[in-house]
Amino acid sequence: MILVTRINGAVFALNPDLVERVECTPDTVVTLVDGTKYVIAESVPEFIDSVRHYRASLIAQASRMEAEPTAIAQSSDEDDHDAKVLPLHRKER
Repeated sequence: MILVTRINGAVFALNPDLVERVECTPDTVVTLVDGTKYVIAESVPEFIDSVRHYRASLIAQASRMEAEPTAIAQSSDEDDHDAKVLPLHRKER
């Protein structure tokens, strides 16, 4: 999610994956794929930079996760299948 500011100053989080287009009319209007429109205080280049930064952070986080070894809990001897359980949460460092 990225933080954007409405014209009245209220800040809200927006999922950039749902953005269809951004226009300058002269205010910046963000149109989502479902047709919802938001008028925001950020300029079009500022909005694009926010989306770019958000997506870069996702890629960086995924790279860090791939580089870390994952602890896999082995199934007990009672189970003859090859089921493996991955932890849902990683421990904080």
